[in-house]
Amino acid sequence: MLAGYDAPRLHAMLNDLPAALLVVAVLFDLAGWLLKRESLRWAGLWTLWAGVLGGWAAVIAGELAEDALEHGEAIHDLMEQHETQALVTMGIFTVVLAWKLYRRFNLPPVEEWAARALSVFGVVGIFWVGAIGGKLMFEHAAGIPSAVMQAELENRGAGHEHEDTMAAPADSGEAAKQAHVDPPGAKPHTH
Repeated sequence: MLAGYDAPRLHAMLNDLPAALLVVAVLFDLAGWLLKRESLRWAGLWTLWAGVLGGWAAVIAGELAEDALEHGEAIHDLMEQHETQALVTMGIFTVVLAWKLYRRFNLPPVEEWAARALSVFGVVGIFWVGAIGGKLMFEHAAGIPSAVMQAELENRGAGHEHEDTMAAPADSGEAAKQAHVDPPGAKPHTH
């Protein structure tokens, strides 16, 4: 556990920012090329650095999370797809960064085109990794312990109603409060 986070929560905490940085790095690079602005190209390079470093941290956290999750075959298969695509995607961005460093940020035109094309392909990979991760979470509840999921299913089964509070007169705050109904056994709360 790191800073109060287990491996799955650490992975969830680390995976969004690097993905956003890598997408923005490609956008900066493309904008710098189209607008002939060196400052945008440098912004893209520094953002690429941050995205690659953060992306590898997210991959490592994901590797740790894989062993910490309760899961069956469906989740396992999706985790393998998610892992493979994340490794390929991070490999693409790492190669682009390494090549730019090797060439001291002065790529010949053909290599510049190849790096841009590879980066755009990497962005597609980021979206694919995210789609699989979303499927893991929202369709299979990966990372939710079975006991927590069972308690939530029981809570949802007990019901919860929201009446149309907009129909109550504006000066009748008490009527709006009474329109909210909590299921039996639920702690009272407000919205």
